Amino acid sequence: MQINVSQLLKESIGSSRKYKIDETIDIAEDQPGRKVSGEISFLRTQRGILARGELHTALDFTCSRCLSAFRYPLSISFEEEYIQTIDVTSGLPIESSREPGSFTIDEHHVIDLSEAVRQYTLLTISMKPLCREDCAGLCPECGRNLNQGPCDCPVRTFDPRWSKLMNLS
Repeated sequence: MQINVSQLLKESIGSSRKYKIDETIDIAEDQPGRKVSGEISFLRTQRGILARGELHTALDFTCSRCLSAFRYPLSISFEEEYIQTIDVTSGLPIESSREPGSFTIDEHHVIDLSEAVRQYTLLTISMKPLCREDCAGLCPECGRNLNQGPCDCPVRTFDPRWSKLMNLS
């Protein structure tokens, strides 16, 4: 997901461009080659280019309650400033107070959005993905997926020492 921004770097601060994105990128080791689509806007800043994006993709997960495989659509919003390292007119390196972990524009004036999209996607993913909000999970006795109907296991009786907790809500 690389975009050449040399023309935008030659323009005045505040100039902008918009691009449609429809590419495949590697998001995670277990999720290689996922299609990402949406719109990216670039804004010329004093230090480089501010990239804002609204992207969409879908990832495959295993439900943390019922262990079923499912595909989950994700919407990714991000905003990152890419710092200019080479002057676009002279070709000389620019001395900048670069913060660690900041994104840069390479020596050919190309912005690679792949790493930013990957990072923001990973931040969007739920820690415990669920196939649906009301997932019933698995029966702790027989292991049946309770989303497919009740099992024939007897109703569990609770330890009477915990009965006071049943009244809390």
